Amino acid sequence: MTSFRTLLEAAPGRLAQIGASPQDDVETRQRKALLVLISVLILPISLLWGSLYLAFGSPVGYVPFAYFAVLVGAIGVFSRTRDLAWLLRVNLVDILLAPTLSMIPLGGFLAAGGVGLWGILAPMGALVFGGVRSGIRWYVAFVAVFLGSGIAGGILGSASTLPAWFTSTMLALNVAVGGTMVFTLLALFAKQRQDALSAMKSAQEQAENLLLSMLPRSIAERLKAEPQTIADQFTSASILFADVVDFTPRAEHLPPAQVVGMLDQLFGYFDILADRYGLEKIKTIGDCYMVAAGVPSPRTDHARALALLALDMLQAVQSRGGVGDLGLELRIGINSGPVVAGVIGHKRFLYDLWGDAVNTASRMESQGTPGHIQITGATHELIEDEFVCEPRGTVTVKGKGEMETWYLVGPKPNPRSTAGQDPVTSVASENRIVSADV
Repeated sequence: MTSFRTLLEAAPGRLAQIGASPQDDVETRQRKALLVLISVLILPISLLWGSLYLAFGSPVGYVPFAYFAVLVGAIGVFSRTRDLAWLLRVNLVDILLAPTLSMIPLGGFLAAGGVGLWGILAPMGALVFGGVRSGIRWYVAFVAVFLGSGIAGGILGSASTLPAWFTSTMLALNVAVGGTMVFTLLALFAKQRQDALSAMKSAQEQAENLLLSMLPRSIAERLKAEPQTIADQFTSASILFADVVDFTPRAEHLPPAQVVGMLDQLFGYFDILADRYGLEKIKTIGDCYMVAAGVPSPRTDHARALALLALDMLQAVQSRGGVGDLGLELRIGINSGPVVAGVIGHKRFLYDLWGDAVNTASRMESQGTPGHIQITGATHELIEDEFVCEPRGTVTVKGKGEMETWYLVGPKPNPRSTAGQDPVTSVASENRIVSADV
């Protein structure tokens, strides 16, 4: 009993190997397995039908046996040729002609006990395996052969010698069993369509996720709604550049996987911090991280939000910080001012910022001091009431000349309770408590 059960469980897998080819894609492999399985399921039914008719003395019983022989032979040939289209054609012709033509000697529609209804499996199979156009052509053929055989049987067929109860029983069986096979094919067709829609939905979601990984959500939505040139002017925003100090000479002595792994861990942590503050990561350039506040969604607290992020980034690389185990040191620069933002590229989209404010922020980083956050006067004016800033003095900036800069030290003591803080300040306090768990 156990071995028989094991055999039954293994049967679908073995049938799926008939006609399979290593070159088949997933869809072709599934279609082959499905067609073979349906063919094999019909085989015992044809033997039973033939045996019943022969038992009552009707020579029509030889037709199901002929159908059986043709189908078994076709499966055998298919196992060698692996030609799915050929096996499908043999199946459709066999199931279309064998039951419908049997109505002629049996005496027409009623006398045949509805055996011709099995022919409907031909257009149903064509619909599932060949598509709508193929299904329509085979349906027209079925209607023509079914009506022609039924009418010819009523005119040319001899009087039936089969008992009335047998004809009635066969009618019920043909409708029930044949209807089950039709339902099974329709269910498979619906399943294929559902799987195709699910695959399309999954592909669409993957494409959207990929787009969102490259672009801000609001920009991605604009591009999805209507392809257009994205170019926006922002009168006030803040830009931060953070660079890993002496990373290039250090990376020269490390395996490539370790270099990429370090940057991935570091910038992945920064991504989490940026998301917490609702800031927009623009891009990474080698070992430099660029993030902005106030784009693409304007906000009045852009300088303060970016200052809080910068402080958390410095804390993160310290020995007890979230990525302190990397042993890295940062140099950070921040500037505030008007910027132009937009999407460039055709094959690989990039949301980027341009303008003097961006260039100056980059200079604040490159001409800054390791372990410090250097800010311009524009940023200092926006945050000096809430943050402690130490004057650095003047710095010679390429293209700008002498500029007065400050070091951002930290938030000023705030006597207000957490309940009275605004959202950004509350998030900053929370981050300092749980930053090691990010």
